[in-house]
Amino acid sequence: MTELPQERVWLPGHPLDLHRTLAPLSHGPGDPACRHTPDGAVWRASRTPAGPGTLRVEAGRGGVRAQAWGPGAGWLLDRLPELLGGTDDPAGLRLPPGPLREAQRTNPGLRLCRTGLVLESLIPAILEQKVTSDEAYRAWRLLLRDFGTPAPGPADRMRVPPSAREWALIPSWEWHKAGVDPKRSATIQRAVRLAPRLEQASAMTHADAYARLTAVPGIGEWTAAETLQRSNGDPDAVSVGDFHLADYVGWAMVGRPRSTDAELLTLLAPYTPHRHRVCRLVALTGLRPPKYGPRLAPNDHRGR
Repeated sequence: MTELPQERVWLPGHPLDLHRTLAPLSHGPGDPACRHTPDGAVWRASRTPAGPGTLRVEAGRGGVRAQAWGPGAGWLLDRLPELLGGTDDPAGLRLPPGPLREAQRTNPGLRLCRTGLVLESLIPAILEQKVTSDEAYRAWRLLLRDFGTPAPGPADRMRVPPSAREWALIPSWEWHKAGVDPKRSATIQRAVRLAPRLEQASAMTHADAYARLTAVPGIGEWTAAETLQRSNGDPDAVSVGDFHLADYVGWAMVGRPRSTDAELLTLLAPYTPHRHRVCRLVALTGLRPPKYGPRLAPNDHRGR
């Protein structure tokens, strides 16, 4: 017998671009925990404090209609406004005339999502450390396929990420098969052992949340920022150390093809506490510096 969903309709009261708002939660094509379907809906499979849950969200003229299945259904529906940026406030960002202001003007529905789930974003961020996106996305797919659980409801072939205990029990050879080197797998193992304390960061201030995450060996500023952008909807979390971000921001803001992390932070400083929001707008301008120099080459750890 098919489980009937719990439902909720939410009226945002402001423009909402559902797909751009939720885009950061998808970890590559074929993500078993996130799906965009041809009918315009977004599906997510999550492990909530109440248990596994599947959420389907669709935006229309009558507002946002959400359906949820599983033990975590109520938890997901209660937090639907936060997930879709209902607590986000972009009004304080004032940009000078130019491409960034134009991107802001033409994308009024961009909001910063907030899942309230730290581990759900922390583990993919650790997988993405110092490797290409394709490598990290492949590892995430394989690990969820083999160690996740089937998503509740009608979400065929979607998987709920493992619990902290289930992550901790993955043997070393399975990380190796997924292409995850010992340094990243060890960082994940340390993180899941501290899962209750790390989950508390979802309710902390910007500074306290950073301190809580970066206290774990192997979790640096980049990983903490990538996590808090999603779990906390942190508008000021800058992914310092990103392979491309400094160059993209430098090119979009001052026409400089190559920039250091120090120059990135200098350029973004006037926009505190909206520095991450500015980076999202930089991506929407489509401006990219000329391509030259070395690219990050994929690593295959499976043969080692």
